Amino acid sequence: MGTPIGITRAGQNSKPTISIVGGGIAGLTAAIALEKTGLSPVVFEAAATVEPLGAGLVLASNAMKALKELGIAEAIMKKGSLLDSFTINDQSGKPIFKKNSEDIKLAYGLDNFAIHRAELHQALLSHLKEVPVHTNMRALSANQDEQGVRITFEDGTVHASDYLIVADGIHSPIRQALAPGSIPRYAGYTCWRAVIDGIDLDLHDAYETWGHKGRFGYVPMDGKKLYWFACINAPQQSPVMKPYGIAALFAQFKNFHTPIPEIISSTKNENLIWNDIMDLKPLKQYAFGKIVLIGDAAHATTPNLGQGACMAIEDAVILAREMNKNHNYTEAFKNYEKRRLKRTHYIIKTSRLMGRIAQIENIPVGNLRNTILRVLPSNFNDKQIKALYDIYFS
Repeated sequence: MGTPIGITRAGQNSKPTISIVGGGIAGLTAAIALEKTGLSPVVFEAAATVEPLGAGLVLASNAMKALKELGIAEAIMKKGSLLDSFTINDQSGKPIFKKNSEDIKLAYGLDNFAIHRAELHQALLSHLKEVPVHTNMRALSANQDEQGVRITFEDGTVHASDYLIVADGIHSPIRQALAPGSIPRYAGYTCWRAVIDGIDLDLHDAYETWGHKGRFGYVPMDGKKLYWFACINAPQQSPVMKPYGIAALFAQFKNFHTPIPEIISSTKNENLIWNDIMDLKPLKQYAFGKIVLIGDAAHATTPNLGQGACMAIEDAVILAREMNKNHNYTEAFKNYEKRRLKRTHYIIKTSRLMGRIAQIENIPVGNLRNTILRVLPSNFNDKQIKALYDIYFS
């Protein structure tokens, strides 16, 4: 960890130099994937220290398949828990939709899996062998020419690299310079998240409840930890929502079915993480010469399909595959782009639509929505699931 030391260019070394800005899920998975192909990337992370932060997330079957491609799926699975099913309920607790994980496993090879974001981050770090991760290095801009890429950091450091992988999230200044107008857009609802410990509900399934005052989801994790989230329609950066704590959230969801009120009342205010839900309008390209975008820097999505981290992990594996097949990395970046645009655009659009459907407040319209979803033929739902989980990495 620390300030980067100048790296020689490919002309002075047998390997091209590859920098990754962003030490989150996308950046670290890309570093692991590239290291396994024999490359030696360098990671630059904006945070001053690598600390366990964030809440829970679900790694769906497609992400687990990608991690298996890297040979690290089993090690990561030890840090979390398998989910037996996913159920959407109405406010009274009556199921609207349910899908068993066993069906997904039979069709796509691996189950859905819940893990704390911090546990996943630490597990990814542990699988880096000789990749340096330089902290307190916030990238502000990148300029490229025939010689390579020059990255300028907030502290004034300028780092030269042959190629650059941009993985610094939805607010990436490098992406915004490459694709003007690619600013985060608000989805129309705000969200609270928390992980609580010591609550013994004996849960093995993921649940989401759609009510007329908001949406609530909860997922069991390893041990007796539980991850939950609550979404409420509101203006962006609402001054009304900003001071919300446990008491206000309990009042909002007190009429939801058990154990939702109990889960909220078991949470402390200091456990809450609050943020507005944002995504990116689909971009037309991810490859820009010697620079390529991955993860949320390329295609940040709302969390309604549980695919944000999954797309980042897929990106990393596919990018490494393309770079291993074609050592002209400018061309490899374009090939990666061709493989990712359609799929990630579908995820962004479908997830945004799902959020609008889930956040319906009008009671009669919400009841009609629930009725329609309950009578949809199973093959309709199976097609939607296939679109998410059916992916190959060769």
